[in-house]
Amino acid sequence: MNHTNSSAAASASGSADAANLRRNSRRPKYSKFTQQELPACKPILTPKWVISVFTIVGVIFIPIGVASLLASRDVVEVVDRYDSECLPKNVSHKDDKVAFITNRDIDKNCTRTVKIPKDMNQPIYVYYQLDNFYQNHRRYVKSRSDQQLRNKNEANETSNCDPEKTTADGKPIVPCGLIAWSLFNDTYSFSRDGKNITVNRKHISWKSDRDHKFGSDVYPKNFQNGTLIGGGTLDANKPLSDQEDLIVWMRTAALPTFRKLWGKIEVDLKENDTITINLENNYNTYSFSGKKKLVLSTASWLGGKNDFLGLAYLSIGGFCFVLALLFTILYLIKPRKLGDPAYLSWNRNPAGR
Repeated sequence: MNHTNSSAAASASGSADAANLRRNSRRPKYSKFTQQELPACKPILTPKWVISVFTIVGVIFIPIGVASLLASRDVVEVVDRYDSECLPKNVSHKDDKVAFITNRDIDKNCTRTVKIPKDMNQPIYVYYQLDNFYQNHRRYVKSRSDQQLRNKNEANETSNCDPEKTTADGKPIVPCGLIAWSLFNDTYSFSRDGKNITVNRKHISWKSDRDHKFGSDVYPKNFQNGTLIGGGTLDANKPLSDQEDLIVWMRTAALPTFRKLWGKIEVDLKENDTITINLENNYNTYSFSGKKKLVLSTASWLGGKNDFLGLAYLSIGGFCFVLALLFTILYLIKPRKLGDPAYLSWNRNPAGR
């Protein structure tokens, strides 16, 4: 019995030692990293430091905001909404507008005049602006084939292009997809005092898009050959890398109101000049209650006209100045000794005593 008890005790002791060994092996080894004992910067935010930081941010941000706002105010813009003006007088109802714009037999030419409010130095950028057009819709954004756009050998790669991927007889559409199918197709021409103003329509797209996203050996095929025409057509004799209207259009916008570059006017326009615009009102925005605008704009070192950046810098800089002033007043009226243990919660007297 003694021998049996001794063996059982030894076995139990061995099992306990093995269990302790396994438990200890699972524990992380001691290191300064696991115990958070590595050297670290632990800044103490004293009142002087906080006030100084807020003051410095205000000193830096406010001049940047003023400069940005002045640059935006120097930009001259002329905006002309023409979708509602370039309609026959007897067309007012939405269904009548859609019937008008989809009827190919009706002349869509329209003449508009705009007056230049200030001197506009070249280059003057010509944009078209669309409102209430959701290019960021998930199905719309996915309806394209980047492989097909880059490589002529991938013409049959239309798997992501629903519902505009093949013709009725099964031939692939190049370029396929809803984005290309809905290509903007209004056209503009400009004149001043009866003389035409030339618009440069080269290099209006991103160079990276022309060089890497659209192939120089890829040509349109079966494009807009269906019964339902979405927008503009393409020249079947020009590669996609040269069709910059398409390249600009296919860089989808993030917001429902957006502008896209149509061309550049490379002559100066003077104050009070009257510009005559002959346009073709082809693009259907009436079916979704959209708006179309033509924009002539100069540019500053910061880009186009946009007050948001300057106002944002001014707001943040001014807010920091106000905080710095408030903290300074509090520090002067009620100074506090740094590290005073009397301010600890357990050292304060209970309320009412």
